[in-house]
Amino acid sequence: MGKVLVENIRVYAHHGCLPEETVIGSDYLVSVTVWAPLKKAAKSDRLKDTVDYVHLNAIVKEEMAIPAKLLEHVAKRILDRILGELPTVKKAQLLVSKVNPPINGDVEKVTIVLKAKR
Repeated sequence: MGKVLVENIRVYAHHGCLPEETVIGSDYLVSVTVWAPLKKAAKSDRLKDTVDYVHLNAIVKEEMAIPAKLLEHVAKRILDRILGELPTVKKAQLLVSKVNPPINGDVEKVTIVLKAKR
């Protein structure tokens, strides 16, 4: 079993419970870790034998473009698509961070972490 990490995908999106968050939008960072058998790809040197990180990136960008109130909701949608579209993935972890959240304090980011497995 191996791991593929796609770290800090930068996305501008419109998530949040406050009305102005969905209008103005903000910056997000998304990191994806998936566990899958990678030995075949290590031997074959063929993209079809591994987890395509271009596909992972596309899923993140597409789902982040759909507004939601909660980051947990967006993260679950992303995880559901990863497990649904990439059959070699056995387990996945997702970190979704809102940069400079509107919480009346000096906070760099808030992050939620969700995991899913087959």
